Amino acid sequence: MKQVSTIGLDLAKHVFQVHGADNEGSVLFNRKLRRTEVLRFFERLPPCLVGMEACGGAHYWAREIAQLGHDVRLIPPAYVKPFVKRGKTDAADAEAISEAVIRKTMRFVPIKTAEQQADAMVLKTRALLVQQRTQSVNALRAHLAELGIIAAGGLPNVAALMTIVREAEDTRLPTAARFALTAIVDQIDALAIQINVLERTIVTESKRDESMRRLTTIPGVGAITAATIKALVPDPGGFKSGRHFAAWVGLTPRPHSSGGKERLGRISKMGNPELRVLLVLGATAVLRIARNDEKARPWLKALLVRRPFKVAAVALANKMARIIWALLNKGGFYDPPEPSPNVAAT
Repeated sequence: MKQVSTIGLDLAKHVFQVHGADNEGSVLFNRKLRRTEVLRFFERLPPCLVGMEACGGAHYWAREIAQLGHDVRLIPPAYVKPFVKRGKTDAADAEAISEAVIRKTMRFVPIKTAEQQADAMVLKTRALLVQQRTQSVNALRAHLAELGIIAAGGLPNVAALMTIVREAEDTRLPTAARFALTAIVDQIDALAIQINVLERTIVTESKRDESMRRLTTIPGVGAITAATIKALVPDPGGFKSGRHFAAWVGLTPRPHSSGGKERLGRISKMGNPELRVLLVLGATAVLRIARNDEKARPWLKALLVRRPFKVAAVALANKMARIIWALLNKGGFYDPPEPSPNVAAT
């Protein structure tokens, strides 16, 4: 009987699909496994190449199966889809994974440790709470606006609205409205406390971790961005260059070229959206300061003159991504370039 060399494992919650092939690519089996049977199945197999889609639970199963002596590789789901034949089924997905994992040019996702996943959970929890606070603030603004009570934009100005809700002597609010809006105001306060606790934890960790300390020396990169990079980019050496890293984040134009004609569209928005948003926000903050700072780097000033503000922010975010890759792979701290004497004289 031929020996199994490649396994395609289609993950699920309870019923998994496993596809086995030999060295020549011939199909040996394609069967279902219950969740409790997965590890026992791989224990009986000789060491082989195991491919899985990088989806929910994939990193856990990759760690568990790798401990049994197998070579486990995670594939982005978008790279598996072209190998699916005709309709989508679990068996077809497992077969497609088995074919995709042996491709020489295939790109794989680094397997995260449990600690790296835990760090990402802290950031995702903070992002969820921030989203809930924004929803609550928007609801408070909308309800009070119906009664003719408004406030300037921005989170700091919400405090005035919260004071109105809690002020029992303010006759602009009917009793029922004050009763309902007090629940929203209390929720905003509770969310703010929880967000503050998480952010203090992230800042403390950024001061203790060497890589995060080096990243925060880059203008526009704070503790939250540094922590996000550490959690979501466990292996920066997997990118050939800073340009590849910036392209993975989604800060490069989307190409649509054909017939020798090069066409570049908007940014691709690939990779992790949270990291991309943080880099763009950091770049925006840097540009706002540079716009009114006479000592700002000349190329930033020139960029703002040539391009719209948001386009310049994305361009700067792209540059920040390349600097981040360089610091993570080459070490050291960010050293801003000094302007030439001729430029300084102008």
